[in-house]
Amino acid sequence: MASFRHLTREELERGLAHVLQSPENNGTLELIVKRPEIDQRESVTAGRLEIEHGLVGDSWRSRGGDMADGSADPDVQITIMNSRVVALVADDDNRRELAGDQLYLDLDLSGANLPPGTKLAIGDAIIEVTELPHTGCRKFADRFGRDATVFVNSGLGRKQNFRGINARVVQSGDLKVGDVAQKLI
Repeated sequence: MASFRHLTREELERGLAHVLQSPENNGTLELIVKRPEIDQRESVTAGRLEIEHGLVGDSWRSRGGDMADGSADPDVQITIMNSRVVALVADDDNRRELAGDQLYLDLDLSGANLPPGTKLAIGDAIIEVTELPHTGCRKFADRFGRDATVFVNSGLGRKQNFRGINARVVQSGDLKVGDVAQKLI
């Protein structure tokens, strides 16, 4: 088993300037990760987003449980994390997918830049940012450390949505690593 270490708060803060330089528009899709089963990850170079299913091959719909009737909540259909933040907290490219998100964008995910209701075109697909906050959980802390969890959930971390954002698919389409993520006005 490979050895890894969790970064300290000081090490994370040294990477802050680079994270804050993320583009506000015309970002890049850096990583696509399917979650076929709980705690399983599959990095892919291309995928398809569908209105009814989210990321095809991902277990979002089959996991269910978010809605009162036990079905999957479409407002948490797609989870997105800033690729610079995940690269910082993971400290190893091979560990980025452990964050548990599906799309990793080199894009400013802050509430000021991408408030709920903002639409993003990525490849042929269009997604819409939803209201529900995305915060670091116990699994995130186990994988990246307490300091990383505090970092993403700090006042600045929440304002910038360092842990990520939730979205729903509003137009089905194909996407691939390297595609531009463009805000639609």
